[in-house]
Amino acid sequence: MDPLAGRAVVLRQATLEDAPAFRAMLDCEEVARWWENGWPDVERDLASSDDQHLAIMVHGEVAGMIQWWEVNSPICRYAGIDMFLHPGHHRQGYGTDALRTLINWLLGPGGHHRVTIDPATDNTAAIACYEKLGFRRVGVLRQYWQDSTGRWRDSLLLDLLADDLASGSMYVAR
Repeated sequence: MDPLAGRAVVLRQATLEDAPAFRAMLDCEEVARWWENGWPDVERDLASSDDQHLAIMVHGEVAGMIQWWEVNSPICRYAGIDMFLHPGHHRQGYGTDALRTLINWLLGPGGHHRVTIDPATDNTAAIACYEKLGFRRVGVLRQYWQDSTGRWRDSLLLDLLADDLASGSMYVAR
């Protein structure tokens, strides 16, 4: 995949050289809270994975990671997204720009008709960001992930359809 340029970010294929930056971000309390179990196999996943890991670049530096995966069946084709940003880049629009940039590619040249995302139900900042982009609530995924204490936690499933993008419900201007 060629790099994707947003208004303020560039998304490029992540490499093994990005692993230390990603690990440092995952160690930050504001990121670790939502990526509680971290990313134990960063190096392995960056070397070979079914997911697509992209470095979120801001002013030439790695500011975060956004990944996507796909279900590629002829009758059910869609993509899912996960992401994190270094806390020093929070609340500046970089996450929104990274999401918008990837979503425009996934629902356009990427050939998908739906994009999903599934933040923890108490991650209100992320949910507000996703809804601002046009994602709609589908439902709660009960006991969806296990935190580091062994407690099962719920996530909110949200989706965005290509039809939503076409109808203008998602802000796509650059």
